[in-house]
Amino acid sequence: MTDSRISRRRLLVGLGAGAWLLSAPGAFAERLLTPAQTLGPFYPDQLPLDRDNDLVLVDDQLTPASGTVVHLHGRIVDANGRPLADALVEIWQVDARGIYLHSRGGDRARRDANFQGYGRFVTGRDGRYRFRTIRPVPYPGRTPHIHFAVTLPGQPRFATQCYIRGERLNARDAILNAIRDPKARELLIVPFVPVAGAVAREQVARFDIVLGLTPTS
Repeated sequence: MTDSRISRRRLLVGLGAGAWLLSAPGAFAERLLTPAQTLGPFYPDQLPLDRDNDLVLVDDQLTPASGTVVHLHGRIVDANGRPLADALVEIWQVDARGIYLHSRGGDRARRDANFQGYGRFVTGRDGRYRFRTIRPVPYPGRTPHIHFAVTLPGQPRFATQCYIRGERLNARDAILNAIRDPKARELLIVPFVPVAGAVAREQVARFDIVLGLTPTS
């Protein structure tokens, strides 16, 4: 994926396809593991009733969340690139006003009630996940980011964060820059690409997560 615009047709094909990746040469080459990051203090202290993978609309409401819509997708794989099925993928983030769903995550009176704030998706055999959310915004002390947690049967929960390539605040974010290895740090920073031809401003971002699995007895 590049930083240039991507068409809606390419977006739909890219999100729906991917079987060729499983048989492509080098698909199972060993790769760098995704760095773990703090779960953070703002994992929802009370999960919403609507927990699906569309964070832009809550339940059957017609009013969407404020912000730029992002089609966020990727694959959960092991160190050899093999897709991991039945992985529970959770995301949570601030709304367009910089407020979390968490009860202590900002001014509750200003929170966007049309933003779900949290979503989940269980991967299939291809290891793929997808969400519709909004482009994250900064808040005091943090560059824009989206929290991720991945839980596989019999494995401990893995937490990390996804960042926007080209965001100037990345250079000053203490949590991101706590990862001293530049190559490892770059694994968490991905392009958010405008979707050409979209009626509303929309973007697409791909964030793959590579897990090192803990041996089970």
